[in-house]
Amino acid sequence: MPLVNIMVNSRAYTVACDEGEEEHLKELGARVDGKVRELLESVGQVGDQRLLLMAALLLADEHHAMETQLAALKQEMSVSAAARDELDKRLNKSEGFAADTLEAAAKRIENIAVRLAHA
Repeated sequence: MPLVNIMVNSRAYTVACDEGEEEHLKELGARVDGKVRELLESVGQVGDQRLLLMAALLLADEHHAMETQLAALKQEMSVSAAARDELDKRLNKSEGFAADTLEAAAKRIENIAVRLAHA
């Protein structure tokens, strides 16, 4: 199992991960470090544990907001799919009506042609 060194608030942390996940873990560590640095600018040095907790809460809040947005987008997609299905039904109905109308017109034209031929 590979070990990855992650720097957060200028401190090194060694974390184990699955094979092939090293770069992803480094990216996640960099994101946590970025949040910690943002907090340092706004609240100052309040201790590593508190900074990490606050960073975790900020990241969890972002995650929650994205989950909420994703749920709303899924709902919109569902509504759009239902509307598309309704439009498909209306289109099929309209196409059927148009075909019936054309067929009736063609029969009337044939009837007129037969009457003209006998006249």
